Formats: sequence, C-alpha cells, structure tokens
Amino acid sequence: MPPKRVIPSAAELPPPLARVHRSFVAYLRVECGMSPRTIEAYGGDLARLLAEASASGMTDVAELTPRILADHVTTLSRQGQSGASVGRHIATMRVFCRWLVARGMLADNPAKLLDRPAKWNKLPGVLSPSQMRKIVEAPAQAADDDQDPPLWMRDRAMLEVMYASGLRASEVGALSVDDYNPTLGALRVTGKGDKQRLVPTGEPAQEAMERYLRDCRPTLASVGLAKGERRDDGKMFLTRSGRPIERVRVWQLVRKWANVAGHSNVHPHMLRHSFATHLLAGGADLRVVQELLGHADITTTQIYTHIDQTQLRATIAKHHPRP
Repeated sequence: MPPKRVIPSAAELPPPLARVHRSFVAYLRVECGMSPRTIEAYGGDLARLLAEASASGMTDVAELTPRILADHVTTLSRQGQSGASVGRHIATMRVFCRWLVARGMLADNPAKLLDRPAKWNKLPGVLSPSQMRKIVEAPAQAADDDQDPPLWMRDRAMLEVMYASGLRASEVGALSVDDYNPTLGALRVTGKGDKQRLVPTGEPAQEAMERYLRDCRPTLASVGLAKGERRDDGKMFLTRSGRPIERVRVWQLVRKWANVAGHSNVHPHMLRHSFATHLLAGGADLRVVQELLGHADITTTQIYTHIDQTQLRATIAKHHPRP
C-alpha cells in the first residue's frame, strides 16, 4: 500500500507565500462566491503547489513560471492522481494565475498554455429500481419499536428524499424545515455556489417526511432545549443529540442501510445517479433532469444517457426509417 500523501497547510508556507494564499482564498470566497468545499479544495491545491515551488527555491509568486507549473502537474501524475484530480489542480492554477495578473503580481500568465488532461468519462454506478426499493425500505424493516426517538423514521425520510429528488449528501445536511413545502410537495435545495432550485418529491418521500416531522424530529430537537440551548438551527435532519446532521454521517447512514439491504459499496452519489438514470430511462427530457440535478452545464448531465440504452434503442426502433 503506497504511503499516504501529506497535504501541506498554508500555515507551513513561507510568510510571503502564505499571505498570497490567504488573499487568494478570500478572493474565492468573497468575489467568486464559491462553496466552502470548493474553496477548501482550491486552497489545498494551491498550498501544495506553493509548498513544492518553495522547496525548489521559489520565494515570491513573481518567480512563478510555466516550468514550475508543468513540473507540478508531472509530480501529481507520478503520485497516481486521477485525471479528474489533476484537472482540478490545473483549474486552480489557471484561476490563481489570472488573479495574480489582475492584481499586478505577474506580468504574464504562466498557466495560459496548460491543458486539461484527456480522460475517459467514468460511468457512475447505478442501482436498479428494485435495489433502491430495498434500500429505502430497510430502516422500517429493521425498526426497533422500543427506540425513542424512532430514528428509523429519519433515515427512511432521508433515503426517500435523496432518491426522489437527487440530492447530494451536502444538500441533505443543508436542508431546513422551511425548505419543505408540503402543499407543493417540493423542496427548495441550496446546491453548489449557493444556487437554489425547486425540486418536486414523490408521494412516498412526502409521506416519509411528514411522519418524520411529526413523530421523530420534535423529540430530537427537544434534546438541546432540555439542556438550555437550541442545537437544531432549523435544519431538517438531526442527529440523536439534536444537532444538524453532517455530510459524513449521511454517507455512513446510506452505507449502513445499503449493507442491511444486501448491497455493498453504495454511497450517496449513487442514489443521485440512480435518480437521474431512472428518470431518463422513463423518458424524461435531458434539460429537465439537468435542472433537477442543479447542473450548470448540460454536458455534466449527458453522462447519464450512456448508462441505460433501453430508451435509446426503443426510440431508434420507433422513429428511424431503417431500424
């Protein structure tokens, strides 16, 4: 097993480089409005680049050259980084270098000749409708009648919503009670870049949500109140201690109930993949699925058209003059 790569922190950089790093991260947050996770990723990428360049003798960003950037990309590839990861590093360097030029810290952009690595599109894993049914029903089937509060209601509602609306794990944690409109049967979802979208839910998800909000969440929210503090922050899904559920816990619960249902290596994004694939297989318009997923670019959504060929074959057989 290869040794774990240690990602340097900005605090370990020489003071001049650390100051530039802090300014760039502030730019991403304030002017670009990037999400916390994207800022964290870009900040980590930049810290690694600056640490590597500093170790090679660079003391100021004015000394940044195309050779330094190219050597960094080569190092990432030799470390076994995936094409997607290297591509993100290159995106970070492009944004960083454009920012340096705009701020007058560089006269010329050393990243202008960097190309993204060519890579195959990796088709996402997808569960069948029957497999999804087993997973979302697993919490109820394994329910402990003596458990107080009945956490299986929370888990069932969470799984139903993720599959019914195609939510990311981070979006599940960000959901507030006020984001659910029972009259419309829809959720207001805050996605990447704080962009909001309205996503409908099906009847099974609505029923699970209403049961959870009525019979489980009030008990969870009261845990903090009993200790003289309000812990829930108005969020939809809460932990046993009454605090908002976090992304990592969402991953753990999805994996737990998938294992109970007899399926291994299942993660939250697989539920999102299944949501999109099943919609397209049922004849949904690609643009509609793009809106529901919150994709800024339809090319991101198009990958799902390669997964299920049943609809494609049926369309060709029906409409092509020589099928």
